[in-house]
Formats: sequence, structure tokens, C-alpha cells
Amino acid sequence: MSLKKDRFHLSKQQKQYHEHCCVPMCSASSTYNGVLSFHAFPSDLEIRKRWLVNIRREKFVPTPHTKVCSLHFLKEQTISPKTESGKRRLQRGAVPVLFQWNNYTKPPPRVSVWERVQPVNTAEPTADDQAMECAHTPPGDDHDYPKAPEAAFLDMALDRIKELEETNEALVKQLMELKICNTFALERFIQSEASIRLYTRFPNYRQFMLFWEMIEPAVHKMVRASRAKAAERRNEEVTSVRPAHMRQALQPIEELFLFLMYLSAGYTELDLANRFNISTSTVSRIICSWTNFLYTLLGSASIWMEAEDVKAYLPDDFKEFSDTQIIADCTELKCQTPSSPVIQSEMYSTYKSHCTMKALIGIAPHGPITFISSLYEGSISDKEVFRKSGLSDLLTEDVAIMVDKGFLINDLVKCKVYCPPFLKRSSQMSAPSVLKTQKIASLRVQVERVIRRIKENTIFETVVPLSIVGSINEMFAVACLLSNYQNKDLVKRWAK
Repeated sequence: MSLKKDRFHLSKQQKQYHEHCCVPMCSASSTYNGVLSFHAFPSDLEIRKRWLVNIRREKFVPTPHTKVCSLHFLKEQTISPKTESGKRRLQRGAVPVLFQWNNYTKPPPRVSVWERVQPVNTAEPTADDQAMECAHTPPGDDHDYPKAPEAAFLDMALDRIKELEETNEALVKQLMELKICNTFALERFIQSEASIRLYTRFPNYRQFMLFWEMIEPAVHKMVRASRAKAAERRNEEVTSVRPAHMRQALQPIEELFLFLMYLSAGYTELDLANRFNISTSTVSRIICSWTNFLYTLLGSASIWMEAEDVKAYLPDDFKEFSDTQIIADCTELKCQTPSSPVIQSEMYSTYKSHCTMKALIGIAPHGPITFISSLYEGSISDKEVFRKSGLSDLLTEDVAIMVDKGFLINDLVKCKVYCPPFLKRSSQMSAPSVLKTQKIASLRVQVERVIRRIKENTIFETVVPLSIVGSINEMFAVACLLSNYQNKDLVKRWAK
């Protein structure tokens, strides 16, 4: 700012500090004294707001040390000091109005609304009226702000709107990503095959979704466990229709994810409730409902394979045992020791030295599970489990079954039994018997690999609590049936 020298005579101020004017395009400071005075912003919020509007400082926050020099105030707004050493003060309500952009002149008073609004004149204006109107028309608006062209202003506004829309879309996308990362849900692990394998036993997200697409049409027919119990108490017919007042805590696919986590990873109900932000009672109902649903749905499809179908997929390694229809073996699940001594004696297994539950698993030669028995007490023998399972009723005379040495079932079946030979009374096994034992053992081991896959579900690796004994049969069957959908071929060269 260039000041007129005939108006102000400035001299150097001898002070340790200096004050500066905060008005744009004003370089006045307290380095020179004698004429200028500097005034802080008023404490009154309304007057302070008028100061900020007049000095045109966008997004400016004044501090107690922010000053405006006396160049921007009218003379009648200042109060002269009573003594020479006193400071000049401003009158109450004084507002800066003199600036470089209005040439340090007082702005004209605002025209009243009655003067700005032209009266409606129906008569045609005369030449004198038009001349008088042009003479009284102000050259600009009723304020002294510089006005940008309308087209340029509109382009700037459109560009700003577009920029804000893009920023908003980016923030919404970022918010959704953060929400997914902070929420324990299936979508969070789409790209992580290791996580999908840990939580669901499915090898990847794609295979999990293929299984979901297969069962999804029947999900709406699911009968919830709580609804079934309520209908039983009222002696009413159970329906799969959810009442309108009942709110679903999770989506069906998330419920399936929760159930598979309970089965595969072995998380407790409290842990799952914390992960999915629901109550433990809701977790318990979801697990019970999905156990019954999958047991009914997957169990409704026959997994038993006829002899012709087995031969169509028979691996080349079974050419010497081409009539083998099923490979069977027993497995045991450790369970919590019951308090009753009688039940303890029935559940105790001398082989595992623990209370167990025993089941019979049968697979086709190329790997899929084709037979699942119920769970029995651990003290029962393998032969008795085979007899109670009903597998002998499915075997015909033209097929064969492959078992371990512990299955003395020749008198229980009509078909051929491939079993490693016993040593009997000989001190050493003959060469043909050794070769036969090796061949059968190398093929029969496939059923143990399938059992190992089933026991990869953590709930069966640990000691099964007595609290879930009522549903352990259905849960074990569901784990076996899911194994046919979750795993790849046992041996790559057998895949057809």
C-alpha cells in the first residue's frame, strides 16, 4: 500500500516489539509511530463477525495479538486520548470501512428497499423517464465487492461441485473398506485362501460360494430351533416362515460362516458372539438350527454308490481288487468323562485310554465318503459297530469290502472281505502274505486320510464336552458330509 506523504509523517518507533495490520494489502506496522494506532478485535461476536467480513480474510481466526490499524476507521470512530501518553480508543460498535480496494473512502449509504424497488408503471416510459432512469441507475450493486463474470463463476462452481463429488465418492469407498476391515464377516476374507481354509475347511472362496449356491434355494425353508421348541410347547405345527416381528441378527450366509467357524476352527460360543457382535444365546440358536438344517438337507441325498458307479471311477491301483466297493474303518472321538461310573465304564476305550465315542466310516475306492454310522460308546468292538451300523445290508455277493485286521466280519457279510492276513501259528509270514498285506495296507490307508480330514475340524480334535452330546451325532454326520464338498481328490492321479 502506498500512503500519501502529505497525509502522514512517520518516524521510527523505539520499542522492543512491533504491531502489524492484518488487513490484506496493508503494510502498516508499529515500526513507525506518531500517527497510526492499532486496535484488537472486539469481544462482541456480532461486531467481530462484521470486522472479518469487511477486511475480507477467508477462514481467518484472529488472536488476541491480531490488530487492525487506524487507517481503516473513520475519524469520528476514534476517541483521542486525554493525555499525550494515552492510547487512542475506538467507539463502541466501530467497524473498519476504509480499505485500498475502495480507495480509503467511506462507502455510500445503503439505499433503502423502497428506493431500490421500482414502482410498477403500466404506462410506456417517455424519453425523459428513460434518461432520468439512466441518470439514477448506480454503476454497480449496493456493495463494493469485485464481481466476477457470471460464466467464469459458474464454471468455477461446477468444477468445485465435481471435485467435491469425487472426494465424497472416495471417502465413502474408504469408509466401506474400513467398515469391512473392522467387521468380522465373510467379505473380509475373500482374498485370503488361508483364512477361508482355517474358518470353513473349504479350499477357497469360490468353492465355498459354489456350495452356498447349491443350498441357498432351501435356506428359506429352514426351521429355527427356537421356533420349533416354541411350537412344540404350544402343540402347534412348525412352520419355516419367520414372524414379521422377529429380526434376523445375521444374514443366512453369515450364519453358515459362523456355524463352519464353530465346527472347523472350534471357537467357543462366547468368542463367536464377540466376533459377530451378537449374544451367546443367538450363537447357540444359529449353531443348533444349522446343524439340523444341514443334517436334513445333505442327508436327504443318498451318498451310497452302486457297484457300477464305483467301477466307473475305480483307480488303476485297484485293478487287483477291482470288485472293491467300499473301504471301511472305525474312528473314535474323545469326550468329557461323565460323572456316572456306569456310563464311564461304557464310554471308556482301552485303545485310547479315555472315554470316547466310536463311529464307522466307509469310502469308495476313489475317495468320497459313502457310508456314515451313528456314534456308539467307546467300549464297543469294531465288529459290533459294524454289525449295528447296518452296512452289511448294503453289500451284495458280487462286491468286496476292504477292512483292517480288527474287523473280523467274515461271518457277518455275504461278500468278499479284503483284510491283511494274520500270522496265525507260523513264526514268520510267507512272502505272498507279506505282499498281500503291503498292497492292502497301501490302499486301505485312504480311509484313514479321509478320517484325518474329518478330524481337522477342531471340535473333534479336542475333548467333546457333554453339553453338546445331544447333537454330536448330527454334527459329526454334517462334518462327514461336508468333507465331500470341501476337499480335493485324495490322490491327484486318481482324478477323472
